[in-house]
Amino acid sequence: MARGPRRPLGLCLLMLLLLPGASGHEGAARPGEGAAKPGAAWPSLQGLKERLKSAGAVSRRYWALFICQLRPKVCEDDEEAAAEPVGLKSDLSVRLHGQHLARELVLRAVRGYVETRQPDKALTLSFHGWSGTGKNFVARMLAENLYRDGLRSNCVQVFIAMFHFPHPKYVDMYKEQLTSQIQETQQRCRQTLFIFDEAEKLHPGLLEALEPHLERRAPKANRAKTPRTIFLFLSNLGGNIINEVVLNLLKAGQAREEITMEHLEPHLQAEIVESTDSGFGHSCLVKENLIDFFVPFLPLEYRHVRLCARDAFLSQELPYTEEALDEIAKMMSYVPKEEQLFSSQGCKSISQRINYFLP
Repeated sequence: MARGPRRPLGLCLLMLLLLPGASGHEGAARPGEGAAKPGAAWPSLQGLKERLKSAGAVSRRYWALFICQLRPKVCEDDEEAAAEPVGLKSDLSVRLHGQHLARELVLRAVRGYVETRQPDKALTLSFHGWSGTGKNFVARMLAENLYRDGLRSNCVQVFIAMFHFPHPKYVDMYKEQLTSQIQETQQRCRQTLFIFDEAEKLHPGLLEALEPHLERRAPKANRAKTPRTIFLFLSNLGGNIINEVVLNLLKAGQAREEITMEHLEPHLQAEIVESTDSGFGHSCLVKENLIDFFVPFLPLEYRHVRLCARDAFLSQELPYTEEALDEIAKMMSYVPKEEQLFSSQGCKSISQRINYFLP
């Protein structure tokens, strides 16, 4: 089986040594409330804590890779060097901002699934929220923690609705191709991951073709040989109702971190089922309860955008100031018009915006 390029142990050590840091600045001012005080370019005590958390997540991932260098036979069966997402908790805690519900749901669902000895169905998660809130980011994070080569693994397949299935008149051909790809990937790997982006734009016929792969399987003596499969559906569907509920709760004095699934789930599911702009909510996947968890991604606030900007600097090993983080966060547009509370683009395009602040 084709494998990605080998990664030397030195790369792990180098990453740990070069990880810069800075304060999380969770209490950053919102637009119109004044900029935060400019901070030093290098870490405070809080920044050091962030560095140590990041280092822990990186070291666990690269330790698994290092084991494959020393004992290749351990990893040669397939791409699943990281059969259990040992670094997923750290990654979700350190790298994902403003999404306490998604963090808890995804971690619990994935960990429970991979620890189940003989699962009787595929794990199916449906991510919902505005663009830029972290849906693709979490999908990539999951791939990185389950497979040595992340999204490049032969055990991971990514489908973008309007790119891979653009023409409704060819839906029968798409169904055959999709079914074939799923079966071939499951034959190749003991654990597979299928990601469907823009899920709300998938043709109803394609959603029907997925039903047999998501259904509960009858007990079999050879269940241990049945491949584990995770399906992720990423969608903007339901984003508006999520934002509306969150806004009302915040205006009523509810702390963001105290918002629970009980607050959101009934509204989100009703929005999905009643939507007339997409066939997703009317598909067999929803009607027959084949989706295990609907995961809401909350709208991001000014303080979360700052953290995304900080991470963009860190990812390129660049120094930064608190003032620069504020400037980048202020470049984004915020809604609603009166409250100016949520970034309309989430953290999208942040990595490109830091180019304005490079020496």
